[in-house]
Amino acid sequence: MIFDIVQAIVLAGSVGAALMAVRSRDLLAAALYLGAMSLLLSVEFYLLQAPDVAIAEAAIGAGLTTAIYVVALKRTGRWEDGH
Repeated sequence: MIFDIVQAIVLAGSVGAALMAVRSRDLLAAALYLGAMSLLLSVEFYLLQAPDVAIAEAAIGAGLTTAIYVVALKRTGRWEDGH
């Protein structure tokens, strides 16, 4: 029962973070929302007893990919154009 509630909270947070990333006009915030979504997905993988996938998702998805996005945004622009 409690396991199902925790899973529902983690998945709802993941979907919420993804929706916030899509709706955000601030690209840095969108990149951080995607990192949070990836971190929540790694928690979900751990809850589903796949720790190797969880570690890979946390390292690559939440860590490396978010860092690459932030560096790319630092070299370009932070805000989405209104076109």
